[in-house]
Amino acid sequence: MDREEALQLVNKLGDKMKKHSLAVEAIMRELAEYLSENKELWGLVGLLHDIDYEETKNNPEKHGLIAADRLIGKLPDKAIYAIKAHNSRNGFEPKSKLDYALIASDAVSGLIIACALILPTKKLEDVTMDFVMKKFKQKDFARGASRERILYCEKIGLTKEKLFELALKGLQRINNELGL
Repeated sequence: MDREEALQLVNKLGDKMKKHSLAVEAIMRELAEYLSENKELWGLVGLLHDIDYEETKNNPEKHGLIAADRLIGKLPDKAIYAIKAHNSRNGFEPKSKLDYALIASDAVSGLIIACALILPTKKLEDVTMDFVMKKFKQKDFARGASRERILYCEKIGLTKEKLFELALKGLQRINNELGL
């Protein structure tokens, strides 16, 4: 599957989920480049990880599984497994660098976007590393951005600071697509 085909699936999602998928893709591509991994594959995993969200939001234990079924034969098995393993409620445990990267990217995207949204300018270009670090420490800020899942970055050899740096860089590259 190439990115154009993946975008056709993502374009069927609501605007918020589409932007989230693009954000996670951007972060995954930055991580792949930094870690000398396959940037295209990692980007596709980030882009496609939530394609079943709308139909599974009321049945969270199925999230990732329906997406994986749709992608069999279109992505390598390790990519399909990562999509399953990004949801802690469906019984699939993360075990590879790709799995952990997706989980951390998914969570950190919410934290950084929330940081941008509370700024007067609402612009990613105005988000600083210091601001992200400060907000990371505030447990009542962006509660949906699991700090535990963000720290999965440590399982792939990254500090949270390096994850924040790479994630911010990736998100700033697509700020126009995100409207931020």
